[in-house]
Amino acid sequence: MATTSRGLGFGNENIFEYFLKNKQIKSEDGAEITWYHAANHKSQMREALKSSAHMIEADVVLSCDGSEPIMAHPPETSSDNTLREWLNEVLKTDKGIKLDFKSLAAVKPSMMLLENVKMHLNRPVWINADILPGPNGKNDEVDARKFLDIVTSLSPDVTLSLGWTTGWYPNQINEGYSWALVRAMEYICRKLSQPVTFPVRAALLRQSFGPLRWLLQQSDRYSLTIWTGKDDKYSVEDLLYVRENFGKKRVFYDIFEPQKQEFRQAIGMETEK
Repeated sequence: MATTSRGLGFGNENIFEYFLKNKQIKSEDGAEITWYHAANHKSQMREALKSSAHMIEADVVLSCDGSEPIMAHPPETSSDNTLREWLNEVLKTDKGIKLDFKSLAAVKPSMMLLENVKMHLNRPVWINADILPGPNGKNDEVDARKFLDIVTSLSPDVTLSLGWTTGWYPNQINEGYSWALVRAMEYICRKLSQPVTFPVRAALLRQSFGPLRWLLQQSDRYSLTIWTGKDDKYSVEDLLYVRENFGKKRVFYDIFEPQKQEFRQAIGMETEK
């Protein structure tokens, strides 16, 4: 299916249109989009903004006194960087934005900050949360209805990145994304109008091909973002299978080295410096 002009981005411009216009990618191929993780503290943020990454991902929590959103990944509860300061710096560049929420408390004040700088958000903006319990995961998901009510009412143009809590354990059989899990997610997302990308753990791909392919077939608003934990074990062949069978425009790859370099070499792409 073709991705519509409102898909996978902010406002009327999708993620491919934005980076093609800026001559940062050569084609509408999710494998061309690169990511920088956990650009939370000011030193990490500065490094991310100097990097070749297209999309900058950071984690948002509410400050201990509840006064404003700050950039930290739980269990951290303090930071030298607020979301207000973070946005001010990122918006001086051409980087895309991905904000990750592990709890509900920071969502509304963060969306209000985004609304305040809406005129400057001429770039992809993705808002991420795990909203359903998933394979091998703990029940620490963000409340789906409350999260979506806040985001869709205050920031209706963002791309929603909606995932499942997951776990992966070496030397044992790990469950994949079952039919029940993907149907529950699709039931939630069919009522939305925004583009939605589903974060999917690379180590759980192989046992999940059928359900995930079905999920993408339900709407041209849907895509996958394949991610991995630092110690996860998985096959680059699984990434290649998804790329060939799910569509190059429908899958993004947020993965670590050395698999990133192996994958990019296998598809004929240079690894970014």
